[in-house]
Amino acid sequence: MLDLPPPPLPAGIRSRTIDGINGLRMHVLEAGFESKGRPCILLLHGFPELAFSWRKVMPALSSAGYHVIAPDQRGYGRTTGWSADYDDDLAPFSLFNLVRDALGLVSAFGYRQADVVGHDFGSPVAAWCALIRPDVFRSVTMMSAPFGGPPALPFGTVDNPAKPAAEDPVHRELAALPRPRKHYQWYYSTREANADMHRASQGVHDFLRAYYHHKSADWTDNKPYPLRAWSAQELAKLPTYYVMDLHETMAETVAKEMPSAAAIAVNQWLPDRELAYYSVEYSRTGFQGGLQWYRYGTSGMLNNEMQLFAGRSIDVPSCFISGKQDWGTYQRPGAFETMQRSACTKMLGCHLVDGAGHWVQQEQPVEVSRLLLDFLAKARTA
Repeated sequence: MLDLPPPPLPAGIRSRTIDGINGLRMHVLEAGFESKGRPCILLLHGFPELAFSWRKVMPALSSAGYHVIAPDQRGYGRTTGWSADYDDDLAPFSLFNLVRDALGLVSAFGYRQADVVGHDFGSPVAAWCALIRPDVFRSVTMMSAPFGGPPALPFGTVDNPAKPAAEDPVHRELAALPRPRKHYQWYYSTREANADMHRASQGVHDFLRAYYHHKSADWTDNKPYPLRAWSAQELAKLPTYYVMDLHETMAETVAKEMPSAAAIAVNQWLPDRELAYYSVEYSRTGFQGGLQWYRYGTSGMLNNEMQLFAGRSIDVPSCFISGKQDWGTYQRPGAFETMQRSACTKMLGCHLVDGAGHWVQQEQPVEVSRLLLDFLAKARTA
């Protein structure tokens, strides 16, 4: 690994690298490592985040008796052994392989069981960990991205064969709106997306400041509600960080919502000195490693591969935590409701935390820590 300065961590958290994790040299933040025999809890970050995003909840979890492990996931930060050329094979970024990364890390630390928590794009990884290997991942907490269950297989098609899926018409419909729009996940799958952010005219630091602000509770127009359908008319109600103006980049989109210098100066959940760690890391690595995850999702590979589990549910104790001001709960219409109704058979709680947008564990870490510990206690007796 390059000779990099240590992350600016709270007391009791250490940074280390672990070799041989499914072909990776994985950078990990660790708390509660002082004594043996503690139960393991694995924390999986999303985009554009890092293991560093868990720094505010790790001390509370370790104080409660847990061995807390938070990796920079494949494609991110100081974890190495991955390649993210746009033309590279996407198979290393499949959900199967991301679950394998998580499984390998838990096993490397000598655990046969662990609780898993995922935020943003880490949430579906955590969900699939629990669905595929419930013997290892004995509980799951999903944050900010609800799990709507495995994709369905075509059914009853013997006399009426299913036609090959064409491109989702919603994208043409979004582009044809009076205010033409595009979905951010499909934008993130384009060849240009990485350079648009890595070489943003405002610089990576200010790009990330505006991006995090725009999706947080600090942006007062974040007042989410359920959407009725996956349609252009309904999706267009989402903020522009989810459904962008057709001809704008993400850097241009969020630049319009850059907070003032005064607002930045009083920001307690992400002060500039902490944001600087993200901006230095992403300036060094670029964003393509994380964008490969979106490319896998929009390519159709996810749907095809995960149909293997059609009809299956998550049957270990489950919990969902999101910010009350987080549109992520509703960005995929119906997923929040399906998660509670059928995708998770032992759902012990869904919590929308007031005063938090998308970055719930950073914006409201005390409440998130309390909810996590309460859930983990209930999960032991469920």
